[in-house]
Amino acid sequence: MGERLSRARIRAFVGRDEELRCFERALAGDPQAPFAFYVFGPGGIGKSTLLRCLADQARAAGRLLVELDGRFLSRDPDVFERAAGPFLDVPGTVLVLDSFEHCQWLESWLWQHFLPRAADGALVVLAGRLAPQPQWTADPAWAGLLHVTELEPFSEEQARSLLAAARIRPELRDRVLRFAGGNPLALSLAAAAGSTGCSREEIWSPSADVLRTLLTGLIGEVPSASHRRALEVAAQAHSTSEELLTAVLPEEDAHLLFSWLRDLPFMESTHRGLHPHDAARETLAADLRWRAPQAFVTMRRRLAEEYLRLLREAPEERVWTVTDELFYLFREGKILARLRTWSREDEVHDRPLHPDDMDVVLRMAAETEGRASAELVRYWAQRQPQAFSVYRLVSTGRIVAFTARLVLPAPPDPQDLATDPVVAAAWEHTDATAPVSPGEHIGISRFSVYPERYQVPSRVIDLSSSRAQAEAARARGRAYGFAVWRDAETWAERVKGTLSDTGARPRVGEHTYGLFGVDWRRVPVEAWLNRFISATDAPAPSGPSAFSRTAFDQAVREALTHWRDPAAFAACALTRTRLAADLSDPVQELRALLRRAVDDLAGDPRGVRAREALTAGYFSGAPTQEAAARRLALPYGTYRRHLRQGMDLLCEALWRQELHGPR
Repeated sequence: MGERLSRARIRAFVGRDEELRCFERALAGDPQAPFAFYVFGPGGIGKSTLLRCLADQARAAGRLLVELDGRFLSRDPDVFERAAGPFLDVPGTVLVLDSFEHCQWLESWLWQHFLPRAADGALVVLAGRLAPQPQWTADPAWAGLLHVTELEPFSEEQARSLLAAARIRPELRDRVLRFAGGNPLALSLAAAAGSTGCSREEIWSPSADVLRTLLTGLIGEVPSASHRRALEVAAQAHSTSEELLTAVLPEEDAHLLFSWLRDLPFMESTHRGLHPHDAARETLAADLRWRAPQAFVTMRRRLAEEYLRLLREAPEERVWTVTDELFYLFREGKILARLRTWSREDEVHDRPLHPDDMDVVLRMAAETEGRASAELVRYWAQRQPQAFSVYRLVSTGRIVAFTARLVLPAPPDPQDLATDPVVAAAWEHTDATAPVSPGEHIGISRFSVYPERYQVPSRVIDLSSSRAQAEAARARGRAYGFAVWRDAETWAERVKGTLSDTGARPRVGEHTYGLFGVDWRRVPVEAWLNRFISATDAPAPSGPSAFSRTAFDQAVREALTHWRDPAAFAACALTRTRLAADLSDPVQELRALLRRAVDDLAGDPRGVRAREALTAGYFSGAPTQEAAARRLALPYGTYRRHLRQGMDLLCEALWRQELHGPR
């Protein structure tokens, strides 16, 4: 059956002849053929379809195949290495890695440390939305080994072949081509919808409207209310398994519904379950939210309750996967947008503190918070070493940050109170509000030290917060949870709705800290999560964006990179956002809008240096970031910190305009 499916896919495959021929030569052992194939392009351009075809070729050639999906990979390179083990040990293995943009942080590690250890005759195929880093394509050592392909839309001839194979009536093909262009996803959806799905007279442009129209044609009249609820699950859950459907729709036939979902042409199957193609998910979710907002929110609440149950029952190795799936539900929420970056730039992974890490950790603490704080780090590392996590860059393994989440039972230890003013302030707050009883404890995220991005939203804070929230959900007898921030006023605004400002401002050395907390006895975790749900109930007044927040942020970065080249700027994804929808001259007006938005950052005290960094890096003509740092007379690390903060502030400001308009 597998061979029949493979042959059917090959017969239906359209285009990409050069990639197929090149990969076929590599499979045949041609010494001049590449070892690594890197395919990139926007969503819906056909990367996954091409990878499935290449995988079928490898199977037909008798090769051992290892298939991985970047959406479901751990942040830890060791976990990746175990999953891809045969690639290093078994000659001739073919490693296929799809959705590489979701694990792009692995890129430097892959080129430098993993791929050079490949077994004899092994091949690797990577596919993602982003181009590879320039240093790899420019490296002469990789020149004959790496084949990079940016997938283009289908030619008219290829598009017509696809529609003919799908038996779209000849008189309708021109109409389909007008609104789908050469976009393979739109063409495939149109083909799957068949002639009846293309019978309307309107002409659309290839946008979210195309997908919405096609999805409507594909789904048509949903067979029943049960099927509609299954769609609501799939539109919101990170991945949908039959078990998840059974849990959130206990009164329904989950097996029947799962089979129906699996047959929808925009659904993709992975080892974790089903998920819609990214573009289809955004369109489907927006449509469902618009048509049935209350049902949409109700389903989100059911999913949150199920993830919370799984979180409490999960074995330790599954905790962080379930936590990520839980917070994925709220990725567009207003509260989490203030707290989390959702960015994978400079990706890190955390490990328990090792004695060999102490010198680095103490140096970081002294540099960012002073010697008094460093002594407290030493004190707590001796008392609760298990509370500390050390964060390393995935690309290089360098330690860049550490955090500590203390667990302190009642009654408090007098030595702790005498040693640490912050911990003393936390216990004073509990005594003054609702004392902690014997057998209960408090949790406190005592340290969060990332010198390059000190106490601003970052991946370190994302991961540490997820761990703190997971621990709160799983812990028995936790009375309070606390977090500590030095910039108390800024963080009071960021954590509004999730943590309360205790008003305490303990002093350690030269610095004063803000203490924020939640009484888990008064606000159960379920009620706390409902705050995120209610914060995402109301749709944006002007409707959903055709872009996800992650894709939008990437479009802003791309536009800044090409700001000085009008021709390259005109091809940027930002020109296809709502920001540009009503502009008479999108290129010039968007360039002016970007420049204005950067200048506006100076109106916020936090944005003055960020504005200078963005201006020097993108508008001044500096050839490199190092040159931009020299123009500002800043150390490179300091410049990079200001630049990242500026990018975060700029993307947030432009995203608000994308959702709600200029005002």
